[in-house]
Amino acid sequence: MFDMMKMMGKVKELQDKMKEAQENLIHITAEGEAGGGMVKAVVNGKKQVVSIQVDKDMFVPADQEMVQDLIVAAINHALQEVDVLAKQEIKKSTQGVIPDIPGFDLGSML
Repeated sequence: MFDMMKMMGKVKELQDKMKEAQENLIHITAEGEAGGGMVKAVVNGKKQVVSIQVDKDMFVPADQEMVQDLIVAAINHALQEVDVLAKQEIKKSTQGVIPDIPGFDLGSML
């Protein structure tokens, strides 16, 4: 028999776990690099850029456009990496709260 109160309790538990997992995303970081490591970007699980490092040899005025392209590439790489890590964190945090339903991905709710 369907127990509505038990189901509501599970929904509340899931909401609490999701909130906790989302708050923890700020502590997850990923690094992306471009230009053979000459440009590095670090982002957190909230998809905020935390830091950018540019090798001092890149500071040649003629290379400005290339440096800008490498910064964009490094940030995009870091964002892809942190997306994977964030989904893993959400899955880990909500594991056991709801049954494993094929096609239902809580990580896609980010």
